[in-house]
Amino acid sequence: MSRYSIRRVHLPTRAAMLAELGESRRTQAEEFAAQYRRFGGALKVTVRASILSADLMAAFSLRGITCLWVSASTAYLFAAPDAFEGLARRLAFSNSQEEIFAAELAHFLARQQRDHFVIKSPQRSLEAGGRTLVMGVLNCTPDSFSDGGRYLSKSAAVEHGLQMVEAGADIIDVGGESTRPAGTYGAGAQPVSEAAEMERVLPVITALAKSTAALISIDTYKSLVAEAAIQAGAGMVNDISGLQFDPHMPEVVEHYHVPVVIMHVKGTPRDMQQNPRYENVIDELYQYFEVQAEVARLAAIPRERLIIDPGLGFGKRLRDNYDILLRLEEFRGLGCPILVGPSRKSFIGQVLGLPVDQRLEGTAAAVAMAVAHGAHLVRVHDVREMSRVVRIVDTILGHTEPVAGGGGA
Repeated sequence: MSRYSIRRVHLPTRAAMLAELGESRRTQAEEFAAQYRRFGGALKVTVRASILSADLMAAFSLRGITCLWVSASTAYLFAAPDAFEGLARRLAFSNSQEEIFAAELAHFLARQQRDHFVIKSPQRSLEAGGRTLVMGVLNCTPDSFSDGGRYLSKSAAVEHGLQMVEAGADIIDVGGESTRPAGTYGAGAQPVSEAAEMERVLPVITALAKSTAALISIDTYKSLVAEAAIQAGAGMVNDISGLQFDPHMPEVVEHYHVPVVIMHVKGTPRDMQQNPRYENVIDELYQYFEVQAEVARLAAIPRERLIIDPGLGFGKRLRDNYDILLRLEEFRGLGCPILVGPSRKSFIGQVLGLPVDQRLEGTAAAVAMAVAHGAHLVRVHDVREMSRVVRIVDTILGHTEPVAGGGGA
């Protein structure tokens, strides 16, 4: 595990700048905002299980880096972006403490600057970082919050999966257990047995694997289900627990050499929306992903096979979901493709005052924001419509060339 957590802070509004340090540090917040605007950004550095060395902070200052020390273990560093690369080079020839920081800073900067990834799977590999990839949701469940029961039969599920591929899905995410939270959607979904989950998903995955070249993902946190699904034709695991709920999941992912989505969830699907609390939601998510990446590394799963998902709606307060979308590009420092799943979720419905079946426009806005702020993949129910949204955003950003598609004036 690295000694330091390093993140490039992205705060596009003055309100976000002032809120970063919290109400208890109002005077420092004003100074932070002034320095942030002056330099156009900041690095947030937190030392793990220790305190920041005064000698190290002095070394930053001596090399022209403006420092704001906000706690014993956390500081913000301000400088022009290229100055940090110079800092990493210069500190590398200093004392051992500075050399450790320099090495970790160099690794962070390399990850932060990475634009393209290859999601390697035995089934099919996909490039991420140019055109945004679209993952279609295929719920083989009777009780999912949005489309529970519609695709419970094998024939209906397979037909819908193929329709999503035709509509533009690169990945089909097949799930056999709802994670609908309690509260917003009544009592919430109940857990199902591994046998019941496999009975729902395996026939569908087997049929889809024979009928399409799209990458098939298994949406499960259970290692036995994941292994059976991979043997049936899935080439990716989407684990809402981020390798937390089943200690054998890392073994399965490593053994079959499949990519895995590590999602953030606070609590479990049954209790995650019962008064979740964060001191700083971005801090907690970022450090969670650093820890889970280390869990994967210790299981011999390379970072190249990790995809991160901040888990919109999974143990988040209403404002948290919007802050995550606004600051999504901060997660680039982890060096992994970023997946975002805003589709039809309650944080959209609460703001618009609309039921699940009327959240298309809200989903489109969230998807557009996610892509604009760094998402490489989006997980959606309405594949045709959201494929059109990401195509336009990708064209605006220059990820793809504006090629006429025909049809209409």
